[in-house]
Amino acid sequence: MIRSLIFDLDGTLVDTEPLRARSHAQALAALDSGAIDKAQVVEACKRFVGVSHEAVLNGILRSFGVEDAARRRMTEFGVNEPWQVLLALDLRYYTAMLRDPVIMQRAQFRQALSVLRRVRQHGFLTGLATMSAAELAFLILEILGLRAAFDCVVTSEDVVHGKPHPEVFLLAAKRLHVQPQECLVVEDSVPGVRSALAAGMCCVAVPNDYSRPAFVGLECPNSLCVVSQADGLEAAVQRMVAERASAVGHSESR
Repeated sequence: MIRSLIFDLDGTLVDTEPLRARSHAQALAALDSGAIDKAQVVEACKRFVGVSHEAVLNGILRSFGVEDAARRRMTEFGVNEPWQVLLALDLRYYTAMLRDPVIMQRAQFRQALSVLRRVRQHGFLTGLATMSAAELAFLILEILGLRAAFDCVVTSEDVVHGKPHPEVFLLAAKRLHVQPQECLVVEDSVPGVRSALAAGMCCVAVPNDYSRPAFVGLECPNSLCVVSQADGLEAAVQRMVAERASAVGHSESR
């Protein structure tokens, strides 16, 4: 039976993917003296949804050929890798957006937050498993008043391997003191879905505008439900929980 729901953060509970794309574009433009087409950067970010910031930033540096520009500034920023230069620039813009209450109120995915509140009311354990850095994840939770909504939070600093490796979800289950098969994951990206399934969990996926293209043609096993519209999330979660409860009851009656 499902005892716990584990939520992704970016793109699932809050619509931060466009904000991250904008901050990446601004950081890249600052790195390359404004010669970068910001619209192209925003579009390129759609190829890197759901993976670690290191993978995203390395991908962007390679895509726009500015690795050498970043490497020349490593000493200035006191870092050891080119992607860390871009990260330092990126955080200036991204953090400013996160601290804007108007932006963050608009960025909430209200259907997903409603599901979070409802499952808490029904006694389910809740976890957060995100590839965001702890500082950013907790900042978002604090601004939206969600810190107390989770029994555990796992961030990129807690794991060695990012999604689609299952480590982040397996660690969340361990901290929640439940078995992986007792967990239902709510995700928005294909790497997140693959991570959840590899962990032996079932998953409800709600693609957003950034992650939706990657779901085209994706094989859907019985442990995965892909919801085309956000307003269908709650029904999908209820159905998945009920199906697992029914399967357990049937097994016990045999």
